[in-house]
Amino acid sequence: MARSGVHEGPVRPGRAGGGRSDGRPAPDGGGGPGRGGPRSPGGRGRRTLRWSATTLAVLILGTSGAGHLYYGHLNGNIEKGERSSGDSEAHKAEPNAAGQTPLNILLIGSDSRASDENVELGGGRDTRGNPPLGDVQMLIHLAADRESAAVVSVPRDTRVDIPECTDPETGDAYPATNDIINTSLARGGPGCTLATWQNLTGVYIDHWMTVDFAGVVSMADAVGGVEVCVNQNVWDRPLPGVPGGSGLRMKAGSEKVEGERALQWLRTRHAWGSDLLRARAQHMYLNSMIRTLRDQDVFTDTGRLMDLAEAATTSLKVSEEIGSVKKLYDLGMQLKTVPPDRITMTTLPTAEDPQNRNHLVAAGAGAERVWTMLRDDVAFDGKGGRTGKEGKDGKDGKKASGEDGPASGDPAAPDGEIGVLVQNATRSATLGPVGGRAGAIARSLVTKGFTRAVPDTSRALAEERTVVRHPGAGSRGDARRVAESLGIPPGSVEQSADVFGVTVVVGADWREGTAYPEQSPPGTGDLPEDADALDAAETGTCMDVYGPYRW
Repeated sequence: MARSGVHEGPVRPGRAGGGRSDGRPAPDGGGGPGRGGPRSPGGRGRRTLRWSATTLAVLILGTSGAGHLYYGHLNGNIEKGERSSGDSEAHKAEPNAAGQTPLNILLIGSDSRASDENVELGGGRDTRGNPPLGDVQMLIHLAADRESAAVVSVPRDTRVDIPECTDPETGDAYPATNDIINTSLARGGPGCTLATWQNLTGVYIDHWMTVDFAGVVSMADAVGGVEVCVNQNVWDRPLPGVPGGSGLRMKAGSEKVEGERALQWLRTRHAWGSDLLRARAQHMYLNSMIRTLRDQDVFTDTGRLMDLAEAATTSLKVSEEIGSVKKLYDLGMQLKTVPPDRITMTTLPTAEDPQNRNHLVAAGAGAERVWTMLRDDVAFDGKGGRTGKEGKDGKDGKKASGEDGPASGDPAAPDGEIGVLVQNATRSATLGPVGGRAGAIARSLVTKGFTRAVPDTSRALAEERTVVRHPGAGSRGDARRVAESLGIPPGSVEQSADVFGVTVVVGADWREGTAYPEQSPPGTGDLPEDADALDAAETGTCMDVYGPYRW
């Protein structure tokens, strides 16, 4: 099924915008069950093994000592790019009492068909020249104390605000837009995807890493096999009305997969039932891979060690500040310190997109809880780390969740010159809207000196949490000033292509009063149930197979 979003072309003098749909056919194309049932023949199935190869590359460099093997050659293998190419102003977290800060790495799987090998693996020869999409994206969060780690996947069809970005390689500029998250890669490269994530989460992201189809297969072969498991016989094949499929065929129980078989496992979507369940299968694979690597003794096998190092460095493109074997080795060593039972894999809680039933949106309060835990460095596993009951200064919790460090470089205008629109979005899934909320908050702002604040009486909205939105960098300082006056935390200030000025959206979490209610911070392990958490030490987990794909 073709995407509903259309890409704006790069903004250049004398060049028309080259809009295109990203509903490109691929061997696992077509719809699958879940989120509306089978899709039409133009479906969007794509290989999704890329992310695991990227993670594996980091782990290998940290566990194998690859930085000491033909250093110059390996350095030459690594491609590099600009860390951020988009409009984003997240700040690094404040150090803890020991002077430590968290480490955040964005992993991106590219569907690039820029080489013969990628075309062969990914299909779609007719789309070879198209910009790549970031079909798999996940954030690795390494806690400040380096004792735990969290991984959060965002499904590729999740609609988000993508900021204004400039491609560092071509100079092409792309305006801010609202589209599914995988399109961000084609709007300024990995640096634009990083900026999109920073605006979505409020989390400062230190580095990005990408890998393509060929890199995935190379890394899967280098590992030598990873054990996966299904509860029923599975065959992910074309069915009437549902073309494509990965070709995965295996009997119920456990099996070690490598190379093309690993590719089939990680591509499979139809047989699991949805993209969300495909993310779960990917997490199972990655957890099994982490355990496999820890069990392997590669130090005594020089040939194997060199193969792993070669595969790792040729598979990666990384942000320039980590673009050497030594820096990747140091990064891997930090990841290596976390035991498997303290590594938690999750998927962002999402809901069906009201604008397109085949897309998703972040699921309000559940999604915000995940982002709050990342911003505040609260352990996902509940086994240690910050409790979430203390503030960032370790005392009384008065520093608001989501606060992102120093004030914006964009100063606020005088209060009386800031135009503010207030919207009532207090309706929720279980409660009706509270009448008059937009007017009440607008009047409160006027009494505080924001004399240009007015209510929006045109429509009733539904938002789980209160946010302050603004259209771009030039109004960010104004938005933060308005949020501060109402007691809304800075982490709830966000850029949006859907607003024309500072807009206060009064959500279901603020149904009374004119001062935003203080929010209780989440504690360790306080993940929403629909985050689908798995820890890397968990063995014996198997995927259920959707009925039509059993044999």
